[in-house]
Parts: sequence; structure tokens; C-alpha cells
Amino acid sequence: MTNQYKLQKLAVAVGLGLFSYTSVAIAQEEEQQVMEEVVAKATRLQGSAAAVIAERKNQAFVADILGAEQMSRTGDSDAASALKRVTGLTLVDGKFIYVRGLGERYSSARLNGANIPSPDLTRNVVPLDIIPSSIIESMAVQKAFSANMPAAFGGGAIDIRTKSVPSDFTSSIEIGLAHDTSASDGLTYNRPSGGISTALKNAIVDYRGRFTIDNIIKRSNLTDTESQTVSEQAIAINNGLLSSLPRDLVISEESLDPAYNIKAHIGNSFDENYFGGQLGFLASIAYETKWDSAEKKTSVIAQDVEADCSTTLATAEDVASSCFNTVKHSTETTENERYSGVLNLGYKLDNHSISWNNLYLVDNEDEVEVSQVESAGGSTIYTVAVDDRANRVHEFDYEERTLHVSQLLGQHTFVDYWGLGFDWQYTRSKAETEIPFSSKYNFRDNFTNGSYANSTITGDDNRAVYSYTDMEDRVNSYGGNLTLPIYAKGFELEFKAGYDFSDRGRNYTTSSFAVHNKSGSGIEINDGSQSPLSNSGYLSDSFISGQRILVDFNEPSAPDADDYIAAQKIDAAYGAFDVIIDNKFRVSGGVRYEEFKQTSVGTSSLIFGQEDLNIFWAPEKIEAGSIFTDDLFSSLAFTYLANEKYQIRASYGETIVRPDLREVVPVAYYDPLTDIRTFGRVGLESSPIKNYDLRYEYYADNGNSYTVAAFYKDIESPIETVLQVGDEDYSATFVNGETGEVQGVEFEWMVDLVKVADGFFTSGNITLSDSEVSIDPALAGNLTNPTKRMSGHSEYVVNLQLNYDSADGNHSGSLVYNVFGERIIASGVGGREDALEQPFHALDLVYTYYPDFNSQIKLKVKNLLDESQEVTQSDIAVREKEIGTSISLSYTYDF
Repeated sequence: MTNQYKLQKLAVAVGLGLFSYTSVAIAQEEEQQVMEEVVAKATRLQGSAAAVIAERKNQAFVADILGAEQMSRTGDSDAASALKRVTGLTLVDGKFIYVRGLGERYSSARLNGANIPSPDLTRNVVPLDIIPSSIIESMAVQKAFSANMPAAFGGGAIDIRTKSVPSDFTSSIEIGLAHDTSASDGLTYNRPSGGISTALKNAIVDYRGRFTIDNIIKRSNLTDTESQTVSEQAIAINNGLLSSLPRDLVISEESLDPAYNIKAHIGNSFDENYFGGQLGFLASIAYETKWDSAEKKTSVIAQDVEADCSTTLATAEDVASSCFNTVKHSTETTENERYSGVLNLGYKLDNHSISWNNLYLVDNEDEVEVSQVESAGGSTIYTVAVDDRANRVHEFDYEERTLHVSQLLGQHTFVDYWGLGFDWQYTRSKAETEIPFSSKYNFRDNFTNGSYANSTITGDDNRAVYSYTDMEDRVNSYGGNLTLPIYAKGFELEFKAGYDFSDRGRNYTTSSFAVHNKSGSGIEINDGSQSPLSNSGYLSDSFISGQRILVDFNEPSAPDADDYIAAQKIDAAYGAFDVIIDNKFRVSGGVRYEEFKQTSVGTSSLIFGQEDLNIFWAPEKIEAGSIFTDDLFSSLAFTYLANEKYQIRASYGETIVRPDLREVVPVAYYDPLTDIRTFGRVGLESSPIKNYDLRYEYYADNGNSYTVAAFYKDIESPIETVLQVGDEDYSATFVNGETGEVQGVEFEWMVDLVKVADGFFTSGNITLSDSEVSIDPALAGNLTNPTKRMSGHSEYVVNLQLNYDSADGNHSGSLVYNVFGERIIASGVGGREDALEQPFHALDLVYTYYPDFNSQIKLKVKNLLDESQEVTQSDIAVREKEIGTSISLSYTYDF
């Protein structure tokens, strides 16, 4: 008999035994208890933190709670940046949360208990930066699995609980300005509107996806005329298609506008006399816009690096020539614009409440990047220093992300039926991501003694590439939970059962067009009289007229794919119990049954008939991209309630982590975290996990609290990212490791410093952990380290806060520090070491002044240390990016 089966039987047996012991208590007369009124006084943050600690203390399983006041105190503007304050959580790329050092695949996020779709093009998980903190009431991070949680549980599960209908009138408006030291000056351009032109859409069908001269002649039935040959006519047709692409992409260096935001909300409740209930509403809107400009460096390390490139080489030129295949220096400017709207309606009658919550979020990002790409040893790329020439790349990307969630939530308590409780949710949600414009131009700059002389395009393909992407992700989710409390003398028991259903569908399509110089020789586009940034003459009507500058549909031919569709369905049911004996012992456990079905199929825009469909919809392809499983997942937790001051917890849970929708089909995409072209892999397997937790919690009389915890995770077949390296660039794919494990300890505290200085208190947390994954050499290919730390894992995470609340309540402030240990973003191959993201020391200052009861003025300074992001490989910096220091000031008035 396996240990898993024994633990499942133990959880069921304990629950049934407790039910038989206490069933007689249902008929007993209930004793009425009156709680004395207690008035507590505390400062703003300490008061809210105490309430959050009380909720955490009463959880049956290990969980951390983050309240709205705490998020306001640290000045975090979205869910992602706020969650990095929680013990053991780190933030990656400003979007994704790593729990206990594990990658984003090991955490899941729900909204008010419901699954929601992701607007991220590359991941199932929701990028949490899209959810503004202004709509959040609290967030719960559960680190120990319980049967009512999704089985896809690795490091933890995050439940974002939005603000509900208020009981009284509330209204406020906030305006803010911000300045980023890295965003004073930057690059701008005139972004074109619209997506693919009608002419190009029609041409894809008319020419079967091939815009070559021969194919146009063949499919247009062209014949020679007196004025034009068929070849000239075909070139003119192709030039017409090229002219329908956006081409006026002149880049300018300008001063950037300051960031600003505005938020407002209003809510109230009213008595309804017909039934005697209460109606309420909450409406809020928010708008934010900001600019960011950064200098970046990206390098591809040479395969056989024998020299100690970080210490022994004298100059940067020596490092470049000896250590890198390519070095790319970039200037990147990003404009980000966000909207959000919330409308919640609610009705409450006695012990029953129903609410209809609606959330609409828009996140638009416009990015322009100019890069100079130079060579290193053995590369075919040129350098300014040696060859008086270098390649230059202009990249333009505009992305629109939206998330729309509509939820019906209900909570009911049936007092006349033994206090039976029933809560439920029905949620329809849709995430969309559209890239209506993305372009990449490739130029060759020539120099004379290091000074800019002119620019050309070389006589080959892909001198410009245009891409258009659409992704729609829909989720229908519903579920309910029944709770039956049973009370006896010295005994409290709660039985819980529920059902959880989620149905998801995703459709991803991308179309790409490439501009080729078929003349076979270079063509000058800038004689040196204009700035190298200017490409106003390139691809103009006069430039392409008479030239063999041709456009083609840049799609892979069958059986290769660059699009995909995917569907996922999860049916789950669970039974659980929670018992408290003599206020000394607490036992909680349960079993979850989950049926999981997922299918991902690669497709292409080049489908013109049944023959093409048969290629992509072949049964073996559908089977290769499908996962069908059903299993039981058990949980069991023990808590020793010593007294009001401390308690000890121990828990065990069995969970699983599954491949993302996109990872199981051989479709390529660029990973936003690494900028590396990444390929899905057929045959990826899920990763079962056994989770062990032990935790000691101490709560002092004065509100101070201390927590020490230990955890261990045993992971089977962990999914790892591995690098594949060419002469000038990286690519990546996924493999299943053989085994993986994570273990660590956590420390957390909140301590009043009144003995040192009035009004000061400190809070924080530290996580120390280690991990190891072993990959089968047969799958590892030329992986440098088949046994290593897990991708995304940090050996330490530190959060420190020094807080102040004045005695008169007019001032509050926080100095907030966060740092994570270096983590593997991709595994090295071919003798190259793993690529490591280096620690980022984030020090922020938040000060709030309350001039009166209704107003507050808040000053935030982010990244006081002016840290930059860095990735190293073999102790060499291969990626660097400036972040800058930002200063913001906001004013809020509560009506």
C-alpha cells in the first residue's frame, strides 16, 4: 500500500469517525452566548494588520493575508507589486509571482474564488500587474494545500478578493503625478492605426499565401502588354501590397510626458421595504499613463569560454571579442496606458446575500527599441571598431490587453437547518490580447574612422518584418460549497463539500509579412545627411518603385504551425472536515477528485482546403497535444492550539502542476521574461507534488507576532526550460526532469518599537530555501548541468519594513526593502553555465499626510538605490537594463 493511499484513507477515516461521534449533537439544545463588546485602539496600519493576522490565525491551513490598508501603506499600485511583500513571494518582470522560489507555473490565481483567463500570450497564469490594487479588498496566499483548492497547486494559490458593496455611503477621488528619472527623454514615433489591410487579407487567399512574382503571374493569369511585361505587372502588384503596410515609421528623440493617474469611486446601500432587505452598489473607474525609457545590453556568450571574462580581461573590447558571439546595445522606450472600471450590485436579506460583480481592465503598451548589433569572435556580424560597420535594428510593438469578468456570488446561512451554509459563484470571463502592429527593420550602418557615414539595406531577405497577433481566452467557471457546523461541549466540527467546474478555450493566431531586397545588392537609404534614427525614405513609394523590394507572407508551410487553438475542462468535487477539540487541537483534511482534460493543436493561416485541415487535425497530432487524467488529491493538517499566544501547525498535501496550453505544441513564440524564442514540446508530462509544511506562530498581548515555518516539496517530473544556442541568438524549449525537490524555512514578524521611539514599528519576512532538479541525460541533450537548482528558484527572499504612525494620526510612513537571491531563468547548454538573474535591491519610501479627516497626500519614491536588472552567464553580464528611480505624488479626497 502506498503512502499516498494511506494518507487518503486516514483523511477519510478521521472525518467519518468524527461525524459518527458528534451526530448526536445536532439534536442538542443550542446554547446562546453573548460576546462582550471590545474596543481596541491602534494606529492605522497596526489596526489593519492585526485584523489580517487574526484571519490568518484562524485559517485551518497555512495562509498569508494581505489587506487593502497594507497595500496602500507600501504604495503598490497593482496586485503583483503588492504580493512581493508576502513571505516567500518574489515578483518577476513586474507581472508574475514566484511562491517559495518556484516559477510562476507553480502558483495559481483566482478572483473571488473563480478561475479567470490570462491575457498573456505565452502563459496560462494571469499577469497580476493588470489588476489594480484600488479594486482589491484583500489577497489570500494559501501555501498548504486544502481539498477546496484547485489541485494545480505548487508553491501556493492566490485568491484576489475585490471590494464589495459597502454598507454606508462612500466616495473618493484621487489624482496623481509621477516622474521617472529614466523617462525624461526617450524615443517616439507615429503609431499606425488598424491591423492587416484588406488588400493583404485578400492576397493571402488569392495567392495561397505566396506573393512571389512567379505565383502572382500564375494565379493572376497575367499576359504581356505593350507597356508592361508580366514580370513588371507582378512586381507592381507586389509593390501595391507592400504599400498597404505602414511605412512612415520615423523615430524621434523627445522629452517624455510625466506620468499621471486619476481614480474615483462611489458606493452606497439603501433599505428596501418590500422584503426588508438592503440594496447596494459600488462603482469605480481609474486611468493611468506613464512612460519608461531604458538602456539595455543583451549578449550571446561564446560556446567555449576558457578565459575568466569577468576579471582577467583588460577592456570591454577584450571581453566582447573573447567572450561573446554577439552584443546588442539598445535604447527602449515604453508608453503604458491603463483603464479599469468596476460595477458591483448587491442585495442582502437576513442571512442571505447575492452580488453581481463586473470588472473591465484595459492595459495598452507601446514600445519602440533601437539596437546596434555587433560581432564577436567567429561571427559574421560586423563591428564599428574593426570593420567600420554594424547592424542596426528598429523594433516597434503595440499590444492591447483586456480582461472582462462578470461574476454572480451568493452566500446563504440556513439558521433553521442546523446553521447549514451555502456559498456559490458563477463567472464568465474573457481575456483578449491584440497586437495590431509590430515591426522590425534591419539596417546596415557604415562608419568612417568611427563616425557615422551612411545606412543601407543589404541585398537579402527579411529587411523588414511585420507581425499581427490576436489571442482570445475565455473561461466559464462555477462552483459551490456546503458547510455544516456541529457544536458539542468542548467540540466544534465543520463538514464541507463542494463542486468546482471550469471550461476554457483559447484561440491564438498570428500573421507575419517579410520585406525582401531581391536586387541582390545593397541599397542606400540614408546618405548621412540625416540622423541614423530617420528612415523616412525607406519603403516610400519612390523608393520601392522600380526596385525589386518585395513583400511575402511569412508563414511556415504545413506541417509546421505558428498558430494554435486549445481547450481545457476541469471537473472537481471534494469533501473535507475541520474539527477543534477542547480548543487545544485542530484537525483538518479532505480529498479532492479532479478530472482534467486539455487539448492543444497547432494550426496555420495557410489552410485553404480539406487537405490542409487533414494535416493539422490528424488524430496523432491531436493525441500528442492532449492530456486526459483523473485523480484523487488528499490533504491533512494538524494544529496544536496551545493558548491564545501560540499555535503549531503541520500539514501534508498532494497536488500537481500541468504544462501550459502552449507548451505541448511545437509552436514558437518569444518569451517576454527572457526575450528568447521558445518552442513548445510534444509529450511534456504533468508534475505530481507532495507538500509538507510545519509552522510555529506566536501572538503577543501587545499585537506583536512572530512566525517560523519549514517546508519541503517532492516533485516528480518537474518541467524545466533549457537553452539551445546558435551563432548569434538563443532559443529555448522544455523538458521533464526526473526528480525535483525544494526545502526551506520562513521567518516573519511584526514588532512595535515603542521602547525605542513612539509611533515606530517594524515588520518583515525572510525565506531561506534550496532546490535541486535532476534531468535525464537522454533528454538533457548538451545541457551543461543536468543536476542543478530549479528554474526560477531563489535561495533567499527578504522583505523589510520600517513603519511610522504619528500619535495625532496626521502622518504615516514606510521604508520598504525587498531583495531576492539569484535565480535561473534558463538552463545553460554546450558548456555555457545557467543564465542567472541577479539580485535586485528594491528600496522604496512611502509617506502619507492626512491634513484632515477627508484628505490624504501621498509621496512615493521607488527604487531609491537606482538599481538595474542584470542577467549573468558564466559570471559574464549577458543582459542589463536600467530601471531608474520614480517619484510620485497623489491627492485623495473622501467625500
